[in-house]
Amino acid sequence: MVEKRGLGRGLSALLGEAAPPLPPPPGSVAEIPIDRIQRFEGQPRSRFAPEEMDALTESIRVNGVLQPILVRLHPFNEGEFELIAGERRWQASQRAGLHVIPALIREMSDVQQLEAAIAENVQRESLTPIEEAAGYQRLIEQHDRTQAQVAEAMGKSRSHVANAIRLLSLPPEIQTMLAEARLTAGHARALLGAPDPLSAALLVVERGLSVRDTEALVKRLHADGEADRPARSSSPPVRKDTDTLALEADLSNTLGLRVEVSDKGGYGEVRVHYAALEQLDEICRRLSRR
Repeated sequence: MVEKRGLGRGLSALLGEAAPPLPPPPGSVAEIPIDRIQRFEGQPRSRFAPEEMDALTESIRVNGVLQPILVRLHPFNEGEFELIAGERRWQASQRAGLHVIPALIREMSDVQQLEAAIAENVQRESLTPIEEAAGYQRLIEQHDRTQAQVAEAMGKSRSHVANAIRLLSLPPEIQTMLAEARLTAGHARALLGAPDPLSAALLVVERGLSVRDTEALVKRLHADGEADRPARSSSPPVRKDTDTLALEADLSNTLGLRVEVSDKGGYGEVRVHYAALEQLDEICRRLSRR
């Protein structure tokens, strides 16, 4: 009796065992097995509200994933992918019992991946002020970006990036209040100038003060502190010659900012006063001739 052979068996014998399918090319949208996607460890967002996750999980269970997530080919694990944006959809899809998820595949470097992850969350306003600031700081420290370069990549002003990063200097307790939305970024910026930011923050939360009220509180705390200090001995003002005064006037007119020149026998210092970060940007641009 002649044994029947399956059609095409000879071809697969010539080619050997079936090779794993090639990954979809960058720029395409494909249904990717969820277990072949790994979380991006540099994901700037770390908090997901349980009620939001429950609602999204139920929506995906009923309607599926309506908007593809964003991934790149994993830099080390062949055949796998690394998540760039869409972690909530990815997690909710697992909870909903899905085995595949639609994904847009992009070719990105490490720094482009981090920039895209931050930008996607910033555009959705889903980051807390501290998460946003930490993302900017990571770009600066790990990828040698300047504040100006980060601002350009995020579509923000340099002053926005600088003010965001300043929040990282606040005490951890205040950062937690920001993460829990007990304080806003406006409150936090005002508290940066307080003599004791934590005590002031606790007072703001306790009284439910607005940002303007917080600014007034900080000014009052400074005034109270100055009143408690011993009076300093007043020294007579230093008289400047006409040449120095003329030089100050010329520099002030050129820069459009107040300039002070202090000369002591051929050495001294030049002080340029600015009232906004945009003015500081202009000073840096002129000094570096950019």
